[in-house]
Amino acid sequence: MKNTQKVLLVHASNAFYRMNRYEVGKFFGPIDLGYHLAAQYNSLNIGVGLLAGSIFPGSNRLMFTGFSPCWGGFYISSMGGAGLVFENLGINMLSIVGKAPTPSILYLNRTHGEEVQVELSPVDIKNVWQSGRKGVYSLMDHTYERFASRYKTDPRILAVGPAAESTEIGAVCSVPIEKGKITNVDTWAGRGGFGSKLYQEHNIVGVIYGGTFLDEDFRDRKVADKWFVDKYQKKLAAKDLESTTKYRFEPKFQTGGTFGVNFQTLGGKMLSFNYNSVYFKEETRQEIHKKFVVDHYLKQFNEETIKPKLQKTCGEPCVALCKKMHNEFKKDYEPYQTMGPLSGIFDQRAAEKLNHHADMYGFDGISGGGLVSWLMECLDKGHFTPKELGVTKKPIFNLDDFDVVGTSMHNAEVGIELLDAIIERRGIIDFKNTSPRKFARDMARERNKEILDSLVFIGYARNGWMIPNQYWVPGALSPMPIMGKYYMHYKAEFLPPRKLGVKDAQRLKGELILDNIGVCRFHRNWAEEMMPEVVGSLYGLQDEYVSHIHKLCHRIGCRNSSTFWESQRNIDFINSFLIRQHDVEGNNDKELLKWIDLFKKDKHEAALSFWYETHKGIQETILDM
Repeated sequence: MKNTQKVLLVHASNAFYRMNRYEVGKFFGPIDLGYHLAAQYNSLNIGVGLLAGSIFPGSNRLMFTGFSPCWGGFYISSMGGAGLVFENLGINMLSIVGKAPTPSILYLNRTHGEEVQVELSPVDIKNVWQSGRKGVYSLMDHTYERFASRYKTDPRILAVGPAAESTEIGAVCSVPIEKGKITNVDTWAGRGGFGSKLYQEHNIVGVIYGGTFLDEDFRDRKVADKWFVDKYQKKLAAKDLESTTKYRFEPKFQTGGTFGVNFQTLGGKMLSFNYNSVYFKEETRQEIHKKFVVDHYLKQFNEETIKPKLQKTCGEPCVALCKKMHNEFKKDYEPYQTMGPLSGIFDQRAAEKLNHHADMYGFDGISGGGLVSWLMECLDKGHFTPKELGVTKKPIFNLDDFDVVGTSMHNAEVGIELLDAIIERRGIIDFKNTSPRKFARDMARERNKEILDSLVFIGYARNGWMIPNQYWVPGALSPMPIMGKYYMHYKAEFLPPRKLGVKDAQRLKGELILDNIGVCRFHRNWAEEMMPEVVGSLYGLQDEYVSHIHKLCHRIGCRNSSTFWESQRNIDFINSFLIRQHDVEGNNDKELLKWIDLFKKDKHEAALSFWYETHKGIQETILDM
């Protein structure tokens, strides 16, 4: 009997549904199958990998695929742990098409031996968002109160907030539910704006799912241990413990998690004040990092979270314990970077206040923080008045007499007002009907080119955009078909742009090997190598899986509509990185010196050549896969 993946296709317009089956071998997981369905139906697809529910740690990610409202092209987002409960539905994927007549909650439940129960239930979403804990949190509470009694085991809830209505960067939020209690451990499918897609294109604001369906998951630890001993001379648990050190606790730095390790090690590479730090002298960057981050921002984190070991998982058994908590606040590097140093905030209380406000609204934290820091600079430089942006005061982006506590809180309060203005569409802001990229472009024509030149983003086609990952590396601005994730080379090293493009494409392949099997990238040090072999051992399709990933890279790459950098700061981001590699890191590579000289002679022409050389490396590598 052939193995198949089961897809529950739900028509939101009338709640009709059907179950489709796709043979394993023709499709292997939530990405290639999601790509197929998105191209056919423009659906939003939510699914798990073939190993969901297995003994492999990190194998229960919930994957979201479809055409992104902000990026414009096919996109992939993922959420930790939420696949464990999804697997209890006895399906591999939910595919949503059509639009409900009114904002609704999608209810999915299944008892073993019965078919999936599907129900669309209208909700007065504006009132729900304004009640209780507000936003995504009140929607989760409301959904749980209405439907939880129908489940025999703890369900899981996906929820969107007001950002899904007012912008194209609304995220999807979920938290583990344990013994009938909604926890504080937020997990997000943030990048790509799939919360906005769920609401604006399908009129679904929440999904509650769960069940008691049991299937035959791979649970043979003896067999798995033999695979790992043969390859690594270590059993599965020991290898995974070793591979996830950074995300749990790194003894070398006496901290842990993406927040702890990154902020400990960034030094002069840390980005701050809407990327203006790329113009600072190295001594100034180092001073900011030491005085504001190591001695305060990071110190608070270590004392409040790391020392008392306030660590949680995303909802599945995992030794990484990557969710670093302080009360109800979860500390991840990138949102606490964009709504931290990038926005002129270096104090935990201030960052918590702004991050929690963004989370309540359901923003993608990286994109939301990138917009906040950009609008702050526009206010600081007088490109817009506070009244025009619907706020009452300006931020403080001047380092003179910068008070790490008081000034951080002031800037956080400005950030909160800006988020409120975006949601309420105050003044001239309307990011529901005009993308920030188009808004910046229009304002640059009408007022001042610096408005566009100070917005750091990757462009896709005419209006697609993405705030980059928070690393000062050329790979973060590469012309890849999907950006804003780690589908690019993000190490802080100089590579000639053609070689950088090769590395970008190779990273796309590596990440897709994991994503298409639903495995968390925090386990990539073993999973990238092992997953094809596991597919081979369980399904006899190892070579086919690798070949299929190559084809998937090619299909995604064929849609690549990345555009050359519109913002001058993007160009300066690259140029200053190259100069720092030579002046600070002591790199005297001839190719590096060549590019520094080209940028010195003609910055725009050099940037164009750098971009196209990177693009060539990407294209030739994807085509050769």
